[in-house]
Amino acid sequence: MKDPSCIFCKIIAGEIPSVQVYEDDRVVAFLDINPIAPGHTLLVPRDHYATLPETPPEVLAALMAAARPVARGLLAATRGEGFNFFQFNGACSGQEVMHLHFHVIPRRARDGVSFQWKQGKYREGEMAALGERIRGAIRRV
Repeated sequence: MKDPSCIFCKIIAGEIPSVQVYEDDRVVAFLDINPIAPGHTLLVPRDHYATLPETPPEVLAALMAAARPVARGLLAATRGEGFNFFQFNGACSGQEVMHLHFHVIPRRARDGVSFQWKQGKYREGEMAALGERIRGAIRRV
C-alpha cells in the first residue's frame, strides 16, 4: 500500500533521492535531511501506515527487528555513546510526516542536544482511576 502524496512513500519508491542505510522486504532506513545530530536516521515501513495504532503487528515486529542492526551500525559509524529512539503519533504530538517512522538519533555526552518536557504529578487517587480506565479501554479494543 502506498500513498501517492506521502514524501516517505516517494522516498521508498525512489522518486525522491535519499541516503539509505538499511533495507529489507518490509523496512527502509534513511538519513533524515534535517538531522538533530549527524547520523539521525528514520526507520520506516515500506507500506504506508500513518500511525502506530493502525500498523499491523507483523510490520511493527519487522520495524523492531530492524531497529537493532540500524542502532548498532549508527553507534559504530558515529562513535555514539547512546541514542534516542522516538516515535510520534498525530500532528499534536509533533508528527510532521503522516507515515509511521521512528527517529534513531545518535548521542554523545555534552553534544548540545536536549529534549525537555514538563513532568507533572497525579492528585490523590487520580493515577489509580486513570489506570483502571486505560485497562478497560485496552480490553475493548
